[in-house]
Amino acid sequence: MKKHIRINNTVLSFLERPALQFLAKRMPPWVNPDVLTVLGFLAALLVGVSYFLTNFNKNFLWLASFGLIMNWFGDSLDGTLARYRNIERPRYGFFLDHIVDCISEIFIILGIGLSPFVDYKLASLVLVGYLSFSILIYITTYVEGIFKISYGKMGPTEIRVIAILANTIVYFLGNFYLNTIIGTINLYNIVAGFVAFFLFSVFFYTATKNIILLSKEDVKK
Repeated sequence: MKKHIRINNTVLSFLERPALQFLAKRMPPWVNPDVLTVLGFLAALLVGVSYFLTNFNKNFLWLASFGLIMNWFGDSLDGTLARYRNIERPRYGFFLDHIVDCISEIFIILGIGLSPFVDYKLASLVLVGYLSFSILIYITTYVEGIFKISYGKMGPTEIRVIAILANTIVYFLGNFYLNTIIGTINLYNIVAGFVAFFLFSVFFYTATKNIILLSKEDVKK
């Protein structure tokens, strides 16, 4: 766990990497990785609460989108800053970062489920998919020494962007309904369904592929 290969090859990585390096170089000395981790966590709480508050006023969608941006800022920049300043603490950083990520996503996804836009059962399915996917990533890191957080060119940043776009569309056009092959579904449930389908599809495909490969490798040994 002290030394593992990190893979993050997503649609937006060509923009995200230089942006994070730019920000890391300009962070004041008092901003350290732990400060950024706390900021990302507080932003996740803000997102969850904001989604719930949309039951009373849809303007809270803007606060939820702002929280998603701040969550990206804290969650993505903490590791970059540690590497830039050469102050990495591999085991502590890995453990803390992903415990916080787990709790953060629970707040965000359940907050979405408690909003008037997404069916709670569907949001719960997204949460199960996210936690299952997280387990797969962590086990793969331990077994193969590869920490891969991007699959199918998608990663946490892309999911945040999708959520922000959905917030913006719903705010201006409403949570309109679309006719699909499984019936009439509102926009946000379609987005949540897509995320759930993506998480479970990649989970089962990757898990099956890795099980087959590891079985062959261990037999050779």
